[in-house]
Amino acid sequence: MKDALIRFSQTAALALLFTSAAHAAGGHGDHGMSMPGSHGGAMAAMATPLGKPGDAARATRTIDIDMNDAMRFTPDRIEVKAGETVRINVRNAGRIRHELVLGTDADLKAHYDMMMKDPGMRHEEANAVSLDAGKTGQIVWRFDKAGTVSFGCLEPGHYSAGMKGAVSVL
Repeated sequence: MKDALIRFSQTAALALLFTSAAHAAGGHGDHGMSMPGSHGGAMAAMATPLGKPGDAARATRTIDIDMNDAMRFTPDRIEVKAGETVRINVRNAGRIRHELVLGTDADLKAHYDMMMKDPGMRHEEANAVSLDAGKTGQIVWRFDKAGTVSFGCLEPGHYSAGMKGAVSVL
């Protein structure tokens, strides 16, 4: 019961964090990111400047990203056009669990700090893929607004070791 209460509190804190970020970002209307479930589907959709889940049928191209135990993404920098929907194929080439989570630098850092306190958390949101060794996954994302969208591995120790990257939205 205590563990369930702790998880509920962490999920509520995460929801508050993303809600606060969405409100601080201002009215982005249709340019928001949907977070259809934090760690199991409990979080409602919220707007942020990252973009939003994309329709796979409308993906204009596919980008392959590898994750490895050297705590790196390859490539760690990609470019997309504003309004473009891309399919990001992610492969864990390592021997330990890795993940790719799209977000702002501030949101990734805050969530990484939470992951350090609860290393058992797993991401099942539209903007994230969490993979065991040798597995592959996919994110389909529409990058609506010019700027930079960061990504990182929030597994304990990975983000602080430099497992980060960026999407330049032109």
